[in-house]
Amino acid sequence: MTKMFSDILNPLAGGNIVVLALLDLSAAFDTVDHSILLHCLLVSYSISGIALDWISSYLTGQQQCAVHSGSQSSFDNTAFRVRQGSVLGPLLLLYMVDLVLTIQKHGLYLHLFTDDMQVYGWCWPNEITFTSLLDVTRLCA
Repeated sequence: MTKMFSDILNPLAGGNIVVLALLDLSAAFDTVDHSILLHCLLVSYSISGIALDWISSYLTGQQQCAVHSGSQSSFDNTAFRVRQGSVLGPLLLLYMVDLVLTIQKHGLYLHLFTDDMQVYGWCWPNEITFTSLLDVTRLCA
């Protein structure tokens, strides 16, 4: 937090405009597609064999149900979701590397924690154009 605070304060002191986006990624754990994650681990990180089988067994067989007003639905298998609070949970957010690379490609800075991300950047006031605002809008969409 101190580094991010310094990274933001120094450009402001120099007369720059700073933009900070705070992203809550806690729902990201609930949207991880198991088959895509396993493919990503194999292709991007060369995780294969017993290690990939172990991660696959960790992901498969998860079930969930809904409870409302004392009534419970039947349990159903999930094809999405990584258990929060688990040892592997944060590791499996490697799934988000493409997002990190996109942010860095656009010259922005970030701090990524288990379930949230801070993205920030700065520029001189005279560097802001309609086109640059459109670029930021497209990046955030």
